[in-house]
Amino acid sequence: MVAGWTKHGDGRTPAPGEVVRPDERLSWPRMVGFGAQHVIAMFGATFVFPLVMGLDPNVAIMFSGVATILFLLIVQGKVPSYLGTSASFVGGVLAIRALFGGDTPAADAIVTGAILVAGLVLALVGVAMHVLGVHVINRVFPPVVTGAVVMLIGFGLAYVVADVYWPQDQWIALITMTVTFLIIVLFKGFVGRIGILLGLVIGFVLSWAADRVFGDITAYNAGAGRVDTHPRVSFDAVASADWIGLPDMHLPDFKVSAVILVLPAVIALVAENVGHVKAVGEMTGTDVNPYMGRAIIGDGVGTMVTSAFGGSPTTTYAENIGVMAATRVYSTAAYYIAAVIAILFGLCPKFGALVAATPGGVLGGITVILYGMIGLLGAKIWIENRVDFADPVNMVPVGAGVILAIGPVKQTISSDFVLEGIALGTIVVLGGHHLLRAVARRGGGTPAAETAGVPDPGGPAAGPPGTARDAQTPAGEKDGPGRGAAG
Repeated sequence: MVAGWTKHGDGRTPAPGEVVRPDERLSWPRMVGFGAQHVIAMFGATFVFPLVMGLDPNVAIMFSGVATILFLLIVQGKVPSYLGTSASFVGGVLAIRALFGGDTPAADAIVTGAILVAGLVLALVGVAMHVLGVHVINRVFPPVVTGAVVMLIGFGLAYVVADVYWPQDQWIALITMTVTFLIIVLFKGFVGRIGILLGLVIGFVLSWAADRVFGDITAYNAGAGRVDTHPRVSFDAVASADWIGLPDMHLPDFKVSAVILVLPAVIALVAENVGHVKAVGEMTGTDVNPYMGRAIIGDGVGTMVTSAFGGSPTTTYAENIGVMAATRVYSTAAYYIAAVIAILFGLCPKFGALVAATPGGVLGGITVILYGMIGLLGAKIWIENRVDFADPVNMVPVGAGVILAIGPVKQTISSDFVLEGIALGTIVVLGGHHLLRAVARRGGGTPAAETAGVPDPGGPAAGPPGTARDAQTPAGEKDGPGRGAAG
């Protein structure tokens, strides 16, 4: 059910061996606490990735709450999940900005227009999955393709770390990365799950302290596009921002060449959402297959609504699945409360200005971890689905596609249409795999992918956000899900 939750037991805590199901709740004060915990879990990735994409983090935070409410309504309260910012669009967005003038209001509108269309495509995939069944989609995107797309989405962003963030403050980037390593590995509980957020906060404080001790830094200034002397942290925008008000929203603009650059992310989101829904079904003991298509539709609709107002693309978050696994509270009431809290955060422009003041060196130390983890999750999909790379049908297009993405290699189609990096690599992987499979079949051979069958992209079950990370199995949740990307 969507509302009118049944009180679980005495309303204090789940009985041993029991869970609070999606249509149940504990006492309302306790549910507010669980809702706040979900906000903390999603917070890091939900505002880091808008920063990386050049979008307003306040809009992203506020509309993540709106998107979550829409999602819960579409899945009829059967799949408790939080929708935060997706990492899968970062590469496409940066390619769009390179093509359409960088960090400008006009480019912002083109970016969100492309994301909106991608959300529509995702919703249509969900409709197809709901009507035709998940296995039809799996035939088009077998694990070898899904894993490759996830990998090239992560590794295809290596140049952003190397060329944009790391040069802004190399030592702060290195220290932030190391501190985040230690938090994620040494703390196995809730602290480990929010390791990215804590690493960012520590890096921010260290940058501020470095300004006090060492003075301004002479390094690459991303805002000016050149090397100059400037403070690592500036609170001027924070001081001038209002405490209460609407965030800086804008309407989308649509360019076909921009839309093509973000479409690869749809493949990653399908795999990610299928994996997360399966994980929730396993933990709650519920048959979620009838709601798989609805979940994809919900994410697509959420992305369309958020981007229509200048917000970021959305995805279900493994960070929050991990919170549910740790607390045994799967009540959708906690998610409605978390959504309301997020909307209220978005109505504080001063908070958004503080987030936007995050130094580039800190983002360098954080994104090098996030992008790497996203890339390696592609390998995780291959391993868990036992993809055979002795078969050239699998190996050849994947190898080529990943290199094209990492380059990033540009393929100029016309004066105003260029395929580059992740988009080009995805086309080569998807088209190349199906072409070679057809050729192998006609030549009398049987591709290994067919003899082994085509497992669904969720694998046995799944588990993360912000990205397609852990999009295959909840096993990753056991060690603290949501560490890293969010996707």
